[in-house]
Amino acid sequence: MDILEAIFTRRSIRKFTGEPISEEDLKTILKAGFQAPSAHNYEPREYIVVRDKKIIEKITKFHKYSKMLPKAGCGIIVCGDKDKQPEIGFLIEDCSASMQNMLLAAHGIGLGAVWCGLYSVTKLTESMADVLELPEHVIPIGMIVVGVKDELKEPIDRYDERKIHYDKW
Repeated sequence: MDILEAIFTRRSIRKFTGEPISEEDLKTILKAGFQAPSAHNYEPREYIVVRDKKIIEKITKFHKYSKMLPKAGCGIIVCGDKDKQPEIGFLIEDCSASMQNMLLAAHGIGLGAVWCGLYSVTKLTESMADVLELPEHVIPIGMIVVGVKDELKEPIDRYDERKIHYDKW
């Protein structure tokens, strides 16, 4: 799929067939995440692929917007390592760029995906860190739920010239 087509047609998918995704597709999505830019090239991103039904069940209990996770192929939790990037703003930006790349990659290979936020909601980050047994210096930033889609959504044109400013506000 052409990159502009992917950007303009990608939608958040929350309904999945329950089929597992292939290792090849998972690797493609993860590789896309690694290709994202990173401040100072510190690359503080770490990824946890979750397929274990018990862990998935725990996540759905504390994250009310993750109810689609059990029917998806997996969840990918994108974490930031504060030891690699101590500037929290850059850490968040690096992980966010990675998540956007993964969403576009999933769409580009015909899968569905949705971004479930974690950071900076303390209850969510602490619960996810606990479930995944994260070291203290690693922060869960967001989760990509990805799988074989069981819904089709039409593209939405969100372009809004009223929000474009040149040189000054």
